[in-house]
Amino acid sequence: MCNEAALIAARKNKKTVGKQDFLNAVDRIVGGLEKKNKIITPEEKKTIAIHEAGHAIVSWLLEHAAPLVKVTIVPRGQSLGAAWYLPEERQIVRTEQMLDEMCATLGGRAAEKVVFNKISTGALSDLEKVTRQARAMVSVYGLNDTIGNITYYDSTGQAEYNFTKPYSENTAQKIDHEISQIIESEYKRAIDILKTSKHKLMQLADRLLEKEVIFKDDLEQILGKRPYQTNEEKIEAVKKAKTID
Repeated sequence: MCNEAALIAARKNKKTVGKQDFLNAVDRIVGGLEKKNKIITPEEKKTIAIHEAGHAIVSWLLEHAAPLVKVTIVPRGQSLGAAWYLPEERQIVRTEQMLDEMCATLGGRAAEKVVFNKISTGALSDLEKVTRQARAMVSVYGLNDTIGNITYYDSTGQAEYNFTKPYSENTAQKIDHEISQIIESEYKRAIDILKTSKHKLMQLADRLLEKEVIFKDDLEQILGKRPYQTNEEKIEAVKKAKTID
């Protein structure tokens, strides 16, 4: 990353490497080459802006979703836009945390539905992510009441060589049903959140169309301070309380 940041600074004839050069380096490494010459119609650009603004707002308003760093509608690699987060370190993950993350991931498609009453193919990677998470909740971590406290995960890796599933066809149907129920429930929750914040959703999308890249400060101007503390802030508060005692 340091090497990429130095190259970016050198291309701009800068004598020192600054913070923005490092941020651009992260974008380059994680997202791929910037493709501003990619032909995108105004209608598509607006859809992308609405989609990314949806991610940003839902994650901002959910307690357990990862804190937002920035949102961009500049095409990079295969992506037409992206919302960047700073995931918190967790030793264990609770059900409500996984559900909030899934809801935030579905915020993009939910925003398209709320604004246009239509959905697009732009949510493919989001759907892949939430399907993996929901499947893990149901069949790996035992976090589903219907399936119960059972896991079909095999840490030995022997299951890869089996020709049959470790559960019956009836159980397979139940698993599929529960996965679908979880995803649709979080999708509906994202839609409900965005319906109540539609005006702010449009404000954020307009700012994205204007600036193409927005940061945490932009969200605070539109939505106000995030109402939840990060894990670091909670730990710091406990430390201060102990010091006062």
